[in-house]
Amino acid sequence: MSKKITRREFIKRGSAGMIAGSAILSTNAAAYGRIIGSNERINLAVIGIRGRGGSLIGNFAGMKNVRIKTIVDIDENLFGQRVQQIEKIAGYKPKTEWDMRKAFDDKDIDAVGIATPNHWHALATIWAAQAGKHVYVEKPSSHNVSEGRKMVEASRKYDVFIQVGFQNRSRISTNKAIKFIRDGKLGKIYMARGLCFKPRADIGKYPDGPLLPGEKFRMNLESGHYLTPYTKAYLKKVHYDMWLGPAPKRAFNRNRFHYNWHWHWDYGNGDTGNQGPHQFDIARWGLGKDEYPVSVRSFGGYFAYDSSQETPNTQTSIFEYADGCILEFGTRGLFTNPEGVLLPDIRISSTGNISSSTKAKPVKIGNIFLGTEGWMQVDSGGNWQTFFGRKNEPGPTSGDSDEEAYDPMNLAGAGGGGHFNNFIAAVRSGKRSDQTCDIETGHLSSALPLIANVSYLLKRELKIDGKKEAFIDDKEANAMLTRDYRKPYIVPDKI
Repeated sequence: MSKKITRREFIKRGSAGMIAGSAILSTNAAAYGRIIGSNERINLAVIGIRGRGGSLIGNFAGMKNVRIKTIVDIDENLFGQRVQQIEKIAGYKPKTEWDMRKAFDDKDIDAVGIATPNHWHALATIWAAQAGKHVYVEKPSSHNVSEGRKMVEASRKYDVFIQVGFQNRSRISTNKAIKFIRDGKLGKIYMARGLCFKPRADIGKYPDGPLLPGEKFRMNLESGHYLTPYTKAYLKKVHYDMWLGPAPKRAFNRNRFHYNWHWHWDYGNGDTGNQGPHQFDIARWGLGKDEYPVSVRSFGGYFAYDSSQETPNTQTSIFEYADGCILEFGTRGLFTNPEGVLLPDIRISSTGNISSSTKAKPVKIGNIFLGTEGWMQVDSGGNWQTFFGRKNEPGPTSGDSDEEAYDPMNLAGAGGGGHFNNFIAAVRSGKRSDQTCDIETGHLSSALPLIANVSYLLKRELKIDGKKEAFIDDKEANAMLTRDYRKPYIVPDKI
């Protein structure tokens, strides 16, 4: 007699081929979603449905044989819009919950997508792993370095996949750029630089509590901050204690809530830990560094505005590796430089006009790799250009027709090249090697901006012991690799 397998085991064994002969009447997402009880369908919960959560919903809801069974958010005011979004894309209405633990308790849910504020990433992921769910978690994978390591341990102990949202890992164009570098075509790479010229407006100052009658809330268009009426009536549908979670108990303040949490240390990591992780990941990847650097120095400040923002709007972080290679990241959040990054061989005439022999499109958010033979710039969409010699002669680019068919990681066979698709493909195959950004990779790239922020806050250079994931002979700095957790929202010491 054959052994009966569970639905989860069936999915892990890769059932895609077993349904090939089934009579499927339609190939659109809505039709697939109506096949109730199909063994091949993957049921998901999306936790945190505002901002990036909307992107998770849009991508997962549009996939064949993937159903978003539950959406979760502490702000119940958001449910109506997201339910309509899913119904429009996939033809069904999901269940709604404000407590993520309800989704973790649901035996029918196979995986979860997490797009909460950073301070919730680790605990939500660990709870999901303990419940046997696979996890897609946004970057940075954790709010501090210690809890990131716990996420790796949870993935291994509970045998679940945890994918971190570094989308470039699943972009064919970015993979081609990395292979070009690794093949030595720029010579020996001695420096990688990430940059973020992304203007952030003044967030102002506001008193604790709901909006008063007639009071208005400033709208921050540059950062995507929506005008939200945080009145008493609105806050009745907000589960604020759950939103605080592991963070210290504080009164509600609209300037620490939706989106602006990024600029407060209790919940976010500033732009170095917001946009920065993408560029840190590409820089480390291109350098071929799967180990920690040996030192870090980060400096900057919050300039021009007088607001409640705690994190800097201008920051430079410099890492040095044991072999002397340099990794640098800079965020400039006050203005956008219309010329983008200042490229090599920039020439300024006597009249002040700027010209360059590179003919390169300026990169405002992206990466630059400097080698002994040439250099490369990569923009935030994975488009890249190369230049060689003293005259910056243009070289190969991501748009070269003879390179388009090249798929360096067989991404087309691991989810079609999309990062969300790659996660689902790995869950179906049951092969950890199919993931383009397993938690171990995502943790190391996330740890770099987190370490940089420790140096920034302490205003000094720090020496790093990569094997111990700690600073050398520095109790003050090591204490900042973790945090004091508020009961009952505690990231456990032992997984």
